[in-house]
Amino acid sequence: MFKKFAQCLLLGVFVAALNGCATTDDAGSLVEDPLNGGSTGSEDGILEDGAVIVGENYDSYNDGLHLTDVQRAKLQALKQDGTIYFGYDRDDIPDRYVSLLQAHAEFLMSAPEVKIIIEGHTDERGTPEYNIALGERRARSVARYLLNLGVTPDQISIVSYGEEKPQSFGHGESAWSKNRRAVISY
Repeated sequence: MFKKFAQCLLLGVFVAALNGCATTDDAGSLVEDPLNGGSTGSEDGILEDGAVIVGENYDSYNDGLHLTDVQRAKLQALKQDGTIYFGYDRDDIPDRYVSLLQAHAEFLMSAPEVKIIIEGHTDERGTPEYNIALGERRARSVARYLLNLGVTPDQISIVSYGEEKPQSFGHGESAWSKNRRAVISY
C-alpha cells in the first residue's frame, strides 16, 4: 500500500515539475493573452499562469502571411508608428493616440491573420516588481482599447518589460518621458 502511495506521489511531483518547465531563448520575454488573465514576467523569464516565453525577434511573427499589396504597404507604415507614450505612473491612453490606435485596429480587422505583441515599458523609477506591473497595465490598456474597437483577442499578446528596455538612457524627465510607453509590434 505504501509503495503504491509513494509511486503516485512521485508521479505527481514529476508531472508538476514538467508543468513548470519552459524553454527560453536569450531574451526570455513573457507573452500572454490579454483576456486570459495571465500574469507578468520579465526578461528573467518569470512565468506564472501558463504564460509563454518567446524571443525578441517579432519580425517573423507574421511571416508567410498572404497580404495584398495595399495591406503590406499599410503594415509597413503602421510598423513605423506604434508607440503610445504615457504620463508618470499612468496607464490611461492619452487622447492624442486615438487616431493612431484606430488605424491599427482598422488594419488588424482587415487582416485577421495578422498578430501583434504589445510591449509595456516604464521609466526607471519604482521597484522592478512595480514597474513590471505598470508595464503590464499599459500594455493591457492598449489591448483593451483595440479589443473595444473590434480587434479579435487571438490577434493580441502582451508583454511587460518594466524598466528593462529603455528607449532613452538618462536620469531626467526628458529620458523618463520617452521610456513610459507601450509599443505595438507586428
